[in-house]
Amino acid sequence: MGDVMLYTSTENKKIKYIKKLNKKKYRDEYNEFLIEGEHLVIEAYKCGLLKELILEEGSNFNLDINTSYVTSNVLKYISELDNPPKIIGICNKKQEKEIGNKVLLLDDIQDPGNLGTIIRSSVAFNIDTIVLSTSSVDLYNSKVLRATQGMIFNINIIERDLKELIIKLKKDGYKIYGTKVNGGKSLKNVEKSEKFVIIMGNEGNGVKEDILNLCSDYIYIDMNSACESLNVGVATSIILYELNR
Repeated sequence: MGDVMLYTSTENKKIKYIKKLNKKKYRDEYNEFLIEGEHLVIEAYKCGLLKELILEEGSNFNLDINTSYVTSNVLKYISELDNPPKIIGICNKKQEKEIGNKVLLLDDIQDPGNLGTIIRSSVAFNIDTIVLSTSSVDLYNSKVLRATQGMIFNINIIERDLKELIIKLKKDGYKIYGTKVNGGKSLKNVEKSEKFVIIMGNEGNGVKEDILNLCSDYIYIDMNSACESLNVGVATSIILYELNR
């Protein structure tokens, strides 16, 4: 374990650096991100992504990792939460892995809670890779990270131009399913495929027309006609559950 330091000033250069990681611009520049709370820190540590631990002075929490201590005032300065936990981790961003056979494409998902829910369900129902469009909410947004409940560390997640990727995956033999509120096949009638892609769309607009035009087929969820649509996190969970049966 490295040297233990106590930081007492929000003007300290290192503390200002850590604070910057709350912004996407700096997360991208430094290839690092912050997590808050014991559960997320432990999950990051188990996956080898935890780089450094920041603890409030007096905290009794030990991991075999470089650890620094801060005053409660400094902790509140760093944290994005009104009532911050006493544990913050600095992590390296995840390394991309090869795209698997069961792929979920997300076309401009904007709500952090929805993305977090989708990540959890993807792990639960054995999706190999999640692909975010380039204009989706940032994967390392603090609200996304909390909503994943640590499952972000258990699945391959990449960012791509969706149209280019779909064209490539079609050539590689993937069945491409677009989702529509109406039209296409009922989810319960979809034939199981060894290599498939499910495309879920933006909360307000659904999947873009030019993306839908590239699909092999379309699917929808049977539901009461009084309900026009489902939250994208809920809809994704239902689809992934059904395809995993």
